[in-house]
Amino acid sequence: MRAGGWWSPRDGMLIAVAGALIAVFVGGVIAHAETPRPPAPLASSASGPVEAVEPVEQVAPVVTAPAARVDPAWLARTAAATGIPARALRAYAGAQLTVAAEQPSCGLGWNTVAAIGAIESDHGRHGGAVLGEDGRSTPAIRGPALDGDGVAAIADTDGGRWDGDAVWDRAVGPMQFIPDTWARWGGDADGDGIADPNQIDDAALATARYLCGAGTMTDADGWRAAVFGYNHLDVYVDDVAALANRYSAAAARAARLSAAPRPAPPTTRTAPRRSPRSPRPPARPVRRRIPSAR
Repeated sequence: MRAGGWWSPRDGMLIAVAGALIAVFVGGVIAHAETPRPPAPLASSASGPVEAVEPVEQVAPVVTAPAARVDPAWLARTAAATGIPARALRAYAGAQLTVAAEQPSCGLGWNTVAAIGAIESDHGRHGGAVLGEDGRSTPAIRGPALDGDGVAAIADTDGGRWDGDAVWDRAVGPMQFIPDTWARWGGDADGDGIADPNQIDDAALATARYLCGAGTMTDADGWRAAVFGYNHLDVYVDDVAALANRYSAAAARAARLSAAPRPAPPTTRTAPRRSPRSPRPPARPVRRRIPSAR
């Protein structure tokens, strides 16, 4: 536990530590979008640091798989436009659908969850890992031991169940949850009866609930406070905002293109055939007089 609040999922782990993060996207003017449909509210980059939020009582685990409700046409179009793997995008969109039903006032969008997933683990592909259709990365993604050597010191809290380390805790899975934080926020989004931080549907839902635990995210200050609670670095908030905006803009462009009326194909006209005619007799050759020799 840190002074003033619980540990965030990656509290104390700097972006440069052990190469655990992919390259971040540094934004100038910070804006963010919370859904692909309404206009994106602006988030001021001048917002100061905020206190980490205390976790609220966790909502009961989901018993059905929300990811199955994601529109396949939207999924295919948006994955192609953003470059997000379809399997990961389905988890992010499913998390939005679930928290929208659980906490309608939160206003969290799929693109914010996706931006965090990109920065934390390249959508479950960090270090060459492959995200399977079951939502699990092979090999499993684990951060360095939080042993106090250049990172926070967090003694083991899960007996090594999730991070494979019975001495020190490690950040786990595509959204990089510390086991102690997972114990408070973990959810079962894929409906298999297990809240697993290594499974991307479960991890995305936990991320969404954690963010919404900070309050509404429909204005700049609320959005920044929620993301800052996930990782206490202002540059991290800026990076998430820039990437979330990029995803939102790409999805919006793809939606406009799919909705635009397509020009009618050119009409193919068949050239009229000539009516059959009787064959003409061959022309009679012109007889030319051969001049006689004189």
